[in-house]
Amino acid sequence: MANKKILMLVGDYVEDYEAMVPFQMLQLVGHQTDVVCPDKKAGDTVVTAIHDFEGQQTYSEKRGHNFAINATFDEISESDYDALIIPGGRSPEYLRLNARVLEIVRHFARENKPIAAICHGPQLLTAAGVISGRSCTAYPALQPELVAGSAEWVEPSGGLDSAHIDGNLVTAPAWPAHAAWIRAFLEVLGTPLVS
Repeated sequence: MANKKILMLVGDYVEDYEAMVPFQMLQLVGHQTDVVCPDKKAGDTVVTAIHDFEGQQTYSEKRGHNFAINATFDEISESDYDALIIPGGRSPEYLRLNARVLEIVRHFARENKPIAAICHGPQLLTAAGVISGRSCTAYPALQPELVAGSAEWVEPSGGLDSAHIDGNLVTAPAWPAHAAWIRAFLEVLGTPLVS
């Protein structure tokens, strides 16, 4: 198995688990994962948000950890990467306003490279105009936005614990889906898994 080079797009108040867990899991299986954020360089940090499901009509939000950026946004070339991962949380809502971020997302879609997006991460796919005609899932509150972007909404069959694959695109509704989402992403990457 050839190790892959993966790019992760984050910003302040990215969802804590949705950034840290995939970052650690991808390293565990030997993939290099570069975490970048606009206007930040290697050694800087972003603040994360912890979202939880505690019985209210929507998730709760608390301040999380400081998550280290290990690559400099202005120095990366998307063509150097095999795959893209887009965590959710609050950051996608403002990262989608950054033209360079959208250019990066479009590259991965155009080149049919694996893309994993979770929770609010698909907001970047919609803003980049690459979700039309694709089937996907996300945090349920994103359904109207994805449908308006001409995506085919897939109701999470296993609730918040499930993932969906459409070709090179792997999506999931929230961090409870990590096992299914990361497994599906590793399959799309061609990473051998134990059954």
